[in-house]
Amino acid sequence: MKLSDTINYQEGAIVSKEILKKKTGTVTTFAFDKGQGLSEHTAPFDAMVVILDGEAEVSISSKINIVKDGEMIIMPANEPHALNAKTNFKMLLIMIKS
Repeated sequence: MKLSDTINYQEGAIVSKEILKKKTGTVTTFAFDKGQGLSEHTAPFDAMVVILDGEAEVSISSKINIVKDGEMIIMPANEPHALNAKTNFKMLLIMIKS
């Protein structure tokens, strides 16, 4: 099974599916419908986003990054970040707590 097949798009929504949850971190897939997003926030842990399908705008400390299918980006701990769907996109979020 392809990783991108673990989650489906839903019109007007963001869908998530937790794949792995440990004390040291989590692995979660997300599917964003075009135009959906996560408003600016911070997290106490480093996070890596891998785009599985589509294209996302990822803002980290007000710097805009366009991340596409097959690309990845690191969101450092305690740095404000936001995500917006330029197209429908799926991502893998790996959050490392230690």
